[in-house]
Amino acid sequence: MTLYQILLIFLLWLLNFCCPEILFRRTSVPQHRILGTRVPRTDGKILHRQKRGWMWNQFFLLEEYTGSDYQYVGKLHSDQDKGDGSLKYILSGDGAGTLFIIDEKTGDIHATRRIDREEKAFYTLRAQAINRRTLRPVEPESEFVIKIHDINDNEPTFPEEVYTATVPEMSVVGTSVVQVTASDADDPSYGNSARVIYSILQGQPYFSVEPETGIIRTALPNMNRENREQYQVVIQAKDMGGQMGGLSGTTTVNITLTDVNDNPPRFPQNTIHLRVLESSPVGTAIGSVKATDADTGKNAEVEYRIIDGDGTDVFDIVTEKDTQEGIITVKKPLDYESRRLYTLKVEAENTHVDPRFYYLGPFKDTTIVKISIEDVDEPPVFSRSSYLFEVHEDIEVGTIIGTVMARDPDSTSSPIRFSLDRHTDLDRIFNIHSGNGSLYTSKPLDRELSQWHNLTVIASEINNPKEMTRVAVFVRILDVNDNAPQFAVFYDTFVCENARPGQLIQTISAVDKDDPLGGQKFFFSLAAVNPNFTVQDNEDNTARILTRKNGFNRHEISTYLLPVVISDNDYPIQSSTGTLTIRVCACDGQGNMQSCSAEALLLPAGLSTGALIAILLCIIILLVIVVLFAALKRQRKKEPLILSKEDIRDNIVSYNDEGGGEEDTQAFDIGTLRNPAAMEEKKLRRDIIPETLFIPRRTPTAPDNTDVRDFINERLKEHDLDPTAPPYDSLATYAYEGNDSIAESLSSLESGTTEGDQSYDYLREWGPRFNKLAEMYGGADSDKDC
Repeated sequence: MTLYQILLIFLLWLLNFCCPEILFRRTSVPQHRILGTRVPRTDGKILHRQKRGWMWNQFFLLEEYTGSDYQYVGKLHSDQDKGDGSLKYILSGDGAGTLFIIDEKTGDIHATRRIDREEKAFYTLRAQAINRRTLRPVEPESEFVIKIHDINDNEPTFPEEVYTATVPEMSVVGTSVVQVTASDADDPSYGNSARVIYSILQGQPYFSVEPETGIIRTALPNMNRENREQYQVVIQAKDMGGQMGGLSGTTTVNITLTDVNDNPPRFPQNTIHLRVLESSPVGTAIGSVKATDADTGKNAEVEYRIIDGDGTDVFDIVTEKDTQEGIITVKKPLDYESRRLYTLKVEAENTHVDPRFYYLGPFKDTTIVKISIEDVDEPPVFSRSSYLFEVHEDIEVGTIIGTVMARDPDSTSSPIRFSLDRHTDLDRIFNIHSGNGSLYTSKPLDRELSQWHNLTVIASEINNPKEMTRVAVFVRILDVNDNAPQFAVFYDTFVCENARPGQLIQTISAVDKDDPLGGQKFFFSLAAVNPNFTVQDNEDNTARILTRKNGFNRHEISTYLLPVVISDNDYPIQSSTGTLTIRVCACDGQGNMQSCSAEALLLPAGLSTGALIAILLCIIILLVIVVLFAALKRQRKKEPLILSKEDIRDNIVSYNDEGGGEEDTQAFDIGTLRNPAAMEEKKLRRDIIPETLFIPRRTPTAPDNTDVRDFINERLKEHDLDPTAPPYDSLATYAYEGNDSIAESLSSLESGTTEGDQSYDYLREWGPRFNKLAEMYGGADSDKDC
């Protein structure tokens, strides 16, 4: 495109938007189409453009019009319009009547409000001219377009206000980080309103951005995360190709440098000192070492190992993954007296090394670890882990069976004291010398009771008894032939009356508590020659008992005693005599026993053993009943006069005498209580045996007018002072009821104390039930006169 063509296009653009006075008119055509024109607004003169060969079917309208009047769009005109107002122009389509209006007479089109191209870029409308009178179209309906010309009224915008991106540290220059893209709502096909150019406002000289694509790239080499990890970059997007006057928008990009393994581990010290007690068990952690690494994550992971030193077989190191420390542990038991200092060379190496950064290596480091062994007061150490002693069971008490030895491993070499754990020797069969550890017997041994004794010996320091060590001592008791063989079981032997000579009646065997090395071997023989029986040794630790004569008679001899001598084959030879009891029994033809006792022949036939047992049980039950009856009768005779309802020592006499009622004329008289003479003849207690007889004291006679309460108080005082009175735990009940009642009393107890005469004639009026009482009290005067 030449410069002339560019200038021509620019002039046409200025003419279209800046000179609304120019009229565009379509030339006449045979179809009488509507023409599009522009009418000047100043002097009213019409400029005619002749011979236009193209049909005007679109108008252009600038967006965002800010004028106060309606914005003029264009003019519709028909060749049939004579200017007399006979035609009427009608507009229809997008926005007709609302956004766009037309003058029915002149055909002028106006926009009623400001238009935004970003909302709608063009409008399609239809125009028609009709006869105002007949309302018939004078020309066919014509369609045209109103296009909205764009202006730069929208700035570029980013979809995100803040972007987050990462890039590995030590990246080369030009490494792509992230791409940002801004959008412009203006028309990209018209001018440069939507052409966006990117630039960096903040973040230089570390990063750069490509103007056309918005790709952010690194701008500096070897950016180190350990120096700076976070960067903030501000990117600007500007339209109009980045020229002056263009609109712009910005966004922020937070860039983080990710870690790479570009730093080796380093120990902070060249020498590390640790201490450990010699008593620390195997596996004890004694300390830790740690190499620092400026990297993070897996790039900082370190593996520790012992590569040299004089303690490689004594100590070990384990890598703790969580803390990235090397834990040094005890691998073998320590001994301060043997060695007091160890030196280790520990290496720390990265487990994930990036080959790109080998030139920054080596990715490992070493340090020296010195471990000092500290002395502790150790318990004694036995010469063996356990002891086994063997001793014969026939040794004398006090014999030494063995010696245990222990020493103090410390440099002070404290004296050792030995003792026995009595929980392992409850019978106290053994003892030990506390000074030299000699174990000896304190009681006789018996292998047949216990073949093994499992003892525990304690060795403790005399200077520090808390430091002690235990060792197991196993004592095996060796056998000595000190037990004679005996019958294996109890034999119930019988011989038939019709037995023949040489007949087998019993096979016997023996057992021995001893356990000789060559095994058991027994010999059987008779203590003396027996005319009736003989013993035949089978030489297999058994023997047979045979008869020597023909026939036996149980009525003459019912039982034979046969002494059998059993001896063993060990040294010294032990023997014993066992006696077989042989009963003579009646047998059938097959030799089966039927009866063995002579008394059985005298029992009635048909009286079985069960019947005899039942009779015996009945006799025993009768004897038990007789004995119980005699015992009860004897106990009843010894029963005392006073029966106590409870098992206590109180002497309460219970008479259980209810009296004879009205017919009892011998009832108790109060006069007896009032008469002191009645107490002169004291009677001794029958429930106890009197130890000393005292002469009863005479009590002065109380006057007749003495009150019963005073009388009782005197008697009580008398009994308290009388040594012959019953014991103090005796209960004497006088049943004193207190002073007189207001309603007076009908009791005859006070009849002897009244001074005045009283008539009891009213008792006869109460009926026959009170006749006896009336007779008793009706003769009071005659008794008194006497």
